[in-house]
Amino acid sequence: MVQSTEVEYPAVVLFDVDGCLISTGGAGARSWRHAFERLYGIPADIGQFSEAGMTDPQVGQLTFSQVIGREPTDREMARLLGAYLNRLEYEISQSVGYRVMPGVESLLPELIDASVLIGIVSGALEAATYIKLSRGDLNQYFTFGGYGSDSRDRAELTRVAIRRAGEICGHPMDPSSVLVVGDTPRDVEAAHAAGAVAIGVATGRYTMDDLRAAGADHVLPTLESPLPSH
Repeated sequence: MVQSTEVEYPAVVLFDVDGCLISTGGAGARSWRHAFERLYGIPADIGQFSEAGMTDPQVGQLTFSQVIGREPTDREMARLLGAYLNRLEYEISQSVGYRVMPGVESLLPELIDASVLIGIVSGALEAATYIKLSRGDLNQYFTFGGYGSDSRDRAELTRVAIRRAGEICGHPMDPSSVLVVGDTPRDVEAAHAAGAVAIGVATGRYTMDDLRAAGADHVLPTLESPLPSH
C-alpha cells in the first residue's frame, strides 16, 4: 500500500525503465545489433562495450568507437540512433522475453489514486522509452520525465525530470521530497547527485546487497514491496 503523508509539495516518484519497470528480453541490444549491421555490416554487441545504466547516446558512441575504430561524426550518430529507433518497435513486439516487472501493474495506478505525480528517469532516448513501455500498456501513467536525449549525465537528466515535475505543479520541487526508483548503482548515484531519495529495486542484474553497497537509501526486492513513505 502507498502510505499517505502530509507534505508541502505533491509527492513525486521517478522510475527508471529497463530492469525496473520492464524487461525487453534483449530487444534493445538486438536493435543496436541490427542498426550496426545494416549501416556498417558489423553485428555489434553493445554488451561488450557498455554497462547497465548508461544513456543511449553513450552506448551508441562507445560501441561505434570500438567496432569502427574512431569517434562518430554528428551525422553518423544521428543516422545510427535513427536506425536503432526504427528497429526497436519491431524487436519489442517480437520479443518472447518481454515482461512487466512484478508489482508494477498494481503499483502505478495505486500511486495515481494516491495523488502521486509519477515520471520517468531513463538513459534511453525519449522515443525509445515510450516504445519500450507501450507493449506493457504503461505509457498512460507517465506525464513527464528526464531521458538520455536530454543529457548523457544521469544526474543531470534526473534534475531535468525534477524540474519538469515543478513545471507541471507550477513551482519548483524540493528534490529531497522526490523518490527515484532504479535497479542499478548508476540510478542510485544519479538520485543522490540530484538531491533526491534513492530507492534501489533488485529486479535487474544487481542484487539488494549491490544496491545497498551503492548507497541506496532504501532497497526493495521487487516493486511488490511497499515504497517507503517520505
